[in-house]
Amino acid sequence: MGWWRRRKRGRIRQEPFPDSWRATLSRSTPFYDRLSPEDRDELEKHVLVLLREKRFEGAAGLEMTDEIRVTIAAHASLLLLHRDTEYYPGLSSIIVYPHPYVVRQERREAGGIVREAAETRYGELSTRGAIVLAWDAVRAVASDPSTCHNVALHEFAHQLDAEDGTVEGTPPLPAPLLATWARVLGRDYARLRRDAALGKATLLGTYGARSPAEFFAVASECFFSRPQAMRRHHPELYGELAQFYHQDPAAWPDATR
Repeated sequence: MGWWRRRKRGRIRQEPFPDSWRATLSRSTPFYDRLSPEDRDELEKHVLVLLREKRFEGAAGLEMTDEIRVTIAAHASLLLLHRDTEYYPGLSSIIVYPHPYVVRQERREAGGIVREAAETRYGELSTRGAIVLAWDAVRAVASDPSTCHNVALHEFAHQLDAEDGTVEGTPPLPAPLLATWARVLGRDYARLRRDAALGKATLLGTYGARSPAEFFAVASECFFSRPQAMRRHHPELYGELAQFYHQDPAAWPDATR
């Protein structure tokens, strides 16, 4: 089956990439035009495979379009460059809402009291093989490339983290990387928790202080979105992510934009 899948994907990667999709990526992603021609070509091939293998579903009345599908697939593909990949094997569907959506949850408080709470979300990793995204939040990144926030990169980083069966901030890693990964990410996570408790402004914000899994996803966002700032403020963390992703986005043209 593995041989058959690789052969099928090889054929898909040879299909032409429409010029209209390239125009979409230039308009809707903050990174596509900064990639080298070789990396753009690799990313386009990954996009073709993801569009063929994953289901893109509109929710709350959203009509699925090529712009939505190609933009989201390109974010997913950025995390796969220069790496052997099975294309998010645990993922079958990408569910897209037009706007941030509300999730109602029951929370048990002290004394056994159960209360219902409503939480507005921009994206999440589902336990049923799906990623959920708010299209407004994905699209907003293109208009503000100075921010570290990128909900699509965040959720696909969670999906990479989940490939070993758990979401705890350590994706499947080669053995030589494990020791330094634990030391560097553990130290910077603890630092972020201290800064968040003190109300101190940080490059990474405060959301990553919730758990090691959120820290990895937030750090991945910042690694690709504000690489030079991250390399300056978190040089060892940047180095660990550069080894994991096999990329150096701080060297991209216009990385200071």
